[in-house]
Amino acid sequence: MDERGLLDLIIARLPGFSYPERILLCESFNRETDMIQSSAESIERIIARELKEPWTPAQFCPVAERDAKMAKLRRIGWVSWVSPAYPPLLREIYDPPPVLFFRGNLPDPEKRLVGIVGTRRPSPQAAAQAYDIARDLGRRGISVVSGLALGIDAMASRGNLEGGASTFVVLGSGVDEVYPSANRLLAKRILDNGGGLLSEYPPGAGARKWTFPARNRLISALAWGVLIVEAPERSGALITARQSLDQGKDVWVASAGADAAREKQALYDRRGTAKLAEDGAGIIGSAADILREWNWQIEEIESAALSTADSELRDVPAECGEGRALAAGLARFLDIDL
Repeated sequence: MDERGLLDLIIARLPGFSYPERILLCESFNRETDMIQSSAESIERIIARELKEPWTPAQFCPVAERDAKMAKLRRIGWVSWVSPAYPPLLREIYDPPPVLFFRGNLPDPEKRLVGIVGTRRPSPQAAAQAYDIARDLGRRGISVVSGLALGIDAMASRGNLEGGASTFVVLGSGVDEVYPSANRLLAKRILDNGGGLLSEYPPGAGARKWTFPARNRLISALAWGVLIVEAPERSGALITARQSLDQGKDVWVASAGADAAREKQALYDRRGTAKLAEDGAGIIGSAADILREWNWQIEEIESAALSTADSELRDVPAECGEGRALAAGLARFLDIDL
């Protein structure tokens, strides 16, 4: 531990401060003793407002010490705002976390990430498309960042792993408290394949309803562009889309969800995705479409290969398309070759 000691962990635990105010505290002090010994008046000058609660930072030292001990015990790393290893794209948002915890690796700042998110209850076509796009991005060396939720998130992570990429997820819990528990084996695969689990929440923190919208801003911040595969009108995926737009990122919708604009009796709620498409979001049918959006040069034959899964689904007769896509999705979940 450097001369900053527990300073950044204490700042992360202080209640009543906004994200920008915590960053100001990180930048204003170099050692924990300096901040602890500071008066309330000096803190008010730093954050340019009056404190609403008594200034007693010393009481959070034991909590920060426990966080540090748990992180070491559970092999959890952490980087603070002042660390050179802090992900540079997080520095560009209004509300970056003062501390980012991680297991495995942090994303390579020199490589692009694509965020892929969507509903926990996807249609078979959407689940297959999320997998295929993420896999083909992985084959091009592009990693996916998602939220490890059931459904689209998990399919995107699995596909990206199949494509040989290092995959990343941002959790709404501590990185040692993988939620949902059904995806713990997937989380282990991500770590075993050189990816990482990331979170702004300290070790031992459980998931809460409010932590998921908060974590979505980090998914969009880490990504160069975000693909919404399928989403209802009120969903975490649409929160991610709005945050992506606020951050100036590319926002796309997958064709499996965008087509719902014409499906009045759709079995799956894709109205949120359809609305994004109506509002002008680009429609993505394959990984090749994302590469074209970035003006990457793709050989014609390779472009066709990346689009194979999408074209296969289009060629299947309507009466058997659902069954084929469902079988493909189940096979991927079970690692079975059809």
